[in-house]
Amino acid sequence: MNPNQEVKIEKVTLNFGAGKEKAKLEKGIKILGVIGGKKPVQTYAKKRIPTWGLRPGLPIGCKATFRKTAGSVLLKRLLAAKNFVLGEKNFDEQGNVSFGVPEYIDVEGAKYDPEIGIIGFQVSVTLEKSGYRVKKRAYNKTGVGKNHVVKKNEAIAFMQKAFNVKIGDET
Repeated sequence: MNPNQEVKIEKVTLNFGAGKEKAKLEKGIKILGVIGGKKPVQTYAKKRIPTWGLRPGLPIGCKATFRKTAGSVLLKRLLAAKNFVLGEKNFDEQGNVSFGVPEYIDVEGAKYDPEIGIIGFQVSVTLEKSGYRVKKRAYNKTGVGKNHVVKKNEAIAFMQKAFNVKIGDET
């Protein structure tokens, strides 16, 4: 196989959406800090949605991004919380993987905190192949060719091979 066609993890992102509830956001920041070991960044609303009570600049969530080895190690712990089972719907057509962890205490190393209670968070895994730098570089930025994009079946094969993930009904 061509080494430039090998799929690898670009980043693992932990997301927590709290809406406009400040107390829930503080709990989310604490959870992501405990699980990932680094302080998450707050995310802010960009649009005004009066029915949800949102306005631009209002903190509505938090996220933490892990790259390279840290992302792989963390992903193993997060997949263990899901018993290494993902559904086919967790994979998109660009080869990215997303799933939810319903209870943070299922993650290895996380202990129950009565102040937080039982809440979950989302995990997004971005996969790429060598050569994806062309879409991120500052000079002469271009798109990735359609034959070089990570496809859904390649992402599934990578997760099965690298993390021994079973594809079936999520539990």
